[in-house]
Order: sequence, then C-alpha cells, then structure tokens
Amino acid sequence: MSTASAVRGTVARGFAPVADAFAAVLAGATGGMAFSVVRGGEPVVELHGGLADPLTGRPWEAGTVAVLFSGTKGLAATACAALADRLDPDAPVTRYWPEFGAAGKDRATVGDVLAHTVGLPYVDPEPDVTAGLDDRAQAAVLARQPPLWEPGTRVAYHALTWGHLVAELLRRATGDDPRSVVEDVVARVPGARVHLATAPPEPARIVREPGYRISTFLHDEQRRRTVERMYRVLLDDAETVNTPRWYRSGALAGGGVAGAPAVARLYAALTGPQRSPVPRAALERACRTHAEGIDAVNDRPLRFGLGYELADPIGTYGPEPVAFGHSGAGGGRHGAWPGHGIGFSFLSNEMRAEDTDDRASVLLAALHACL
Repeated sequence: MSTASAVRGTVARGFAPVADAFAAVLAGATGGMAFSVVRGGEPVVELHGGLADPLTGRPWEAGTVAVLFSGTKGLAATACAALADRLDPDAPVTRYWPEFGAAGKDRATVGDVLAHTVGLPYVDPEPDVTAGLDDRAQAAVLARQPPLWEPGTRVAYHALTWGHLVAELLRRATGDDPRSVVEDVVARVPGARVHLATAPPEPARIVREPGYRISTFLHDEQRRRTVERMYRVLLDDAETVNTPRWYRSGALAGGGVAGAPAVARLYAALTGPQRSPVPRAALERACRTHAEGIDAVNDRPLRFGLGYELADPIGTYGPEPVAFGHSGAGGGRHGAWPGHGIGFSFLSNEMRAEDTDDRASVLLAALHACL
C-alpha cells in the first residue's frame, strides 16, 4: 500500500468498522481526507490519509487544515447562538442595522436571515471575485437591494450572501470584527480552532473531480442561470480557492480554514451542557426547525434551524434522526448527533458533485452501526 493510500490515525475499541469504511473511501481518492469523531470530549475516531497537495505529493497529516467552504456557516451559526442575548432571532434586522430596512425589508427578522428565508440569494449588481469575498462591502449592497420574495415566506439556500448578512449582523450587535467573534467562540472549546481573522498554516490544495457540478437537483435552465450567478466566485476560476485571497478573506459563508479534529471537538462540545460554548436554551432554539421545504432556487430538500442544517429527507446527516451541523461544497460534512453526544467532521480537499459523492454518507452509516 502506498503512503498516499495508507490510512493513518486511530479508532477506539468498537469503531474498527469505521476505519474499514474510511479505507474503502480513501482507496478511490485523488486528494486527501480526514474523518474525526468525538464523544464526551474524547476522540473515538481520528483518521486521515491521501494527499494534501496532489501536485507536490504532500501527504495529508494529522494536523492538516483545509478550506471548510460552507462548513464555515455552522461555526458562524454557533457564534450567533452563543450571542443570542445580544442578537435576538425574533428581532427585526433593523434593530441592529437600520439601513437594511430599505426596499421592503423593514419587517425581515434576524431569524429570516439565519434560516435562509430573507430572499437575497445573490448580490445585484454582481461583484467581481475580489469584491465578492468582502462581507462588509457586499452587506452594504444587500441592505439597499429588494428581496426576491417577502422575507420569511420562502426558503432558498443563500450560498454566499448568508455570510455577508450574518457578518454585518455580528458586527452591528457586538461592535467587533465578526471573524474574530466566530474564532473566539469556537476557541472556547479545548482543541477547537478555525482560522478566519488569523492566517492559517498551509491549507490543503483544493482539487475538483472531472466534471464537478453544483446544484445537482436542479434541472430548470432559467434558475440554473440564477445559481451560476450565486456561485460565480467559486465557479469562474478553480484556483481561486487555493489563494490567500480566498482563505484569508475571512468570509463567513465559506472562507474558514480548520482541521477535522477541531471541528468535531466543537460539535461534540455543543452536545454537552458542561462543555458547550452556547447556553442550552439558545442552542435548543437554534436547532429547532425554522424553515423547511424544497429550495425555491435549487430544488433541493432543505431543513434549517437558525443557521444550522438539520437532519433532512435525503439523509445529509446519516441515519440518525436528530442532527445538526453544516455541509460544505464538494463533500465536507460536519455536525452533531446530540442523542449520542457525538460530534463529527469529514473534511476533504477533493471536491465531488453531490449526486455522485457518497463518502461522508458511507462513513456516517458505518459510525452509526457502531453505536
């Protein structure tokens, strides 16, 4: 077995089938990956393998970090929940950000923003790549922009604009840099860290499988053009995500950089009141269903809490019926099974299309069978 294809790491007694599943998933990899599971504050699965950089042959090590893409949203949602006493989900956005009330948005609530129902899935006019990663600049544009529907009446994934809006809300509510706010909340958990305001160590190089596609549930060509507009920053240049411009942007929708062990530790801590950085009542509220249905743009089944994805009809979070977290473009899957006190993180630098990527699902199924 080559170094690139070797499974490295450890599993606790009773979790050997997870290592077997990881080996099977890794065998078909071009890049690298890690899968971490923490229960009760202790790791029960810490596995990694493959290549952090397929161009140079750099292996994926225990400390390798990578861009989380939308996995960043789950960490930002955690910060919002931790600060719920200063950022009330039921309050109108204008309580914190008066300018946002323009163009018929005066009744939109913080919860509408967090649950992807505010009706602002893209920025108009469309920004260039550099401007598109600037949360503050794009928030100013969105504040003036009319929504596509009455806020709160329809749900659609706000792929990048969610980060612009939430960053501005955190800034207005706290007076602090929202990137530092998220970093600080995550860091309250021992062993958990995300790089947003701070420069990361060398992240894994992101690679895409041939024919990589987004929004694989969508077949309407008119709405496909809307999706392309939403994801332009990600689609136009495959190498953008491998530049400091991306992973030092601090963009809350997808610019976070972390390792799987750190993210798993955060989610595990959220399942235990003694270790959680979020008060129990605030977390329960954040994990309650606030929006669900078929995405008005992407045609994908959705179920959202206040920023967290929740267990959905297509099994995004595995066989467990109660789960929360956030996935990331290309296959990342990060979250918690609160009934088992478990936090997990699957992180890879090899982006695959959702309709062909079963890596995280295979691993979560193997994990569930061990419980």
